[in-house]
Amino acid sequence: MTAARTARVGVREVAAEAHVSIGTVSHYLNAPERVSEEKRKRIQAAIEALGFVRNSAAGQLRNGRSHIIGYVAPEVSTPYFGLVAEGVESRASAAGYSVLIASSHGNAQRELDLIAMFEEQRVDGLIVATRHEIEEQLAQMRARGIPSVMVSRQARAAEQPSVSVDDRRGGFLVGEHLWQSGRRRIAFAGGPFTIRQVTDRFTGLQDALSPHGTASIEVIECVDRSIDDGVRIGAMLAARESAHRPDALFAVNDMIAMGVMQALIERGVRVPEDIAVVGYDDVPVAAASIVPLTSVRATRDTHGEAAFELLLDAIEARDSSQPPPVRHLVFEPALHVRASSAERPGVT
Repeated sequence: MTAARTARVGVREVAAEAHVSIGTVSHYLNAPERVSEEKRKRIQAAIEALGFVRNSAAGQLRNGRSHIIGYVAPEVSTPYFGLVAEGVESRASAAGYSVLIASSHGNAQRELDLIAMFEEQRVDGLIVATRHEIEEQLAQMRARGIPSVMVSRQARAAEQPSVSVDDRRGGFLVGEHLWQSGRRRIAFAGGPFTIRQVTDRFTGLQDALSPHGTASIEVIECVDRSIDDGVRIGAMLAARESAHRPDALFAVNDMIAMGVMQALIERGVRVPEDIAVVGYDDVPVAAASIVPLTSVRATRDTHGEAAFELLLDAIEARDSSQPPPVRHLVFEPALHVRASSAERPGVT
């Protein structure tokens, strides 16, 4: 075969090079069992000689499936959302899907722009870990044939599948533990309170402590929820007179908690003797932090896999013109107690 390469090689050029019909090349690409072995060899040789690359977007337009899904997270570099991404990718790969991952950096408008971009790319479905109210946009997209699953928060609408944790219960477990370990002046570090997960964790803490009139809660708002935020908070608490410090701090995530512990210990404030510290999410490094960190966990490793399974159910229902199954999976949290919140001596 002597045909020269061209800038754009299509099915027509492959067919001419292999001396077969365009239909035969199409069968080779989409149903190779319908093509004889001799013609398959000729077509493959033509593809290699011409440098033909299949146009998957064109095929997608014909069959309505791309086998690509999108995953949007506030930040994929943080341990929790990274673990969700790993779970999504693992399960998607086993099912023959590719995953496009994007970070909104916590910006509401960027999140909407990414969702619109994925729809323009004709993904088969979308998994969204959001801190904002976007169910209206997801409903509009669903009406246009692209299903979605929310992860890390429970959807309000019955029609919107979601995977979440009972964060109010998680906050309750923290409050109960701190009370039972002798802590009475509790600081809560997190924010903003427009994020439902933050509000639910704080409300759970209140639920646990409200029956005890001698317990108090100080709210320390932080927007970034980062280690740097924790360091700032820890330094601020260490600068106070000991009588005006809380005797425990519940951080809305492990990053804040580890930053707080670092700053306290560097400034001579003991953890847990002076201030107990509890985090949330139980990221892999929590147990190996400067003082092993007490934290709330909710089978985080399975959230991504569960979200993909819900999305796949919705995709298959759409393709078979069946009513989509809608499920809201709510994982039960558990408190993993470690040295950072050890019980005070003499507490019964």
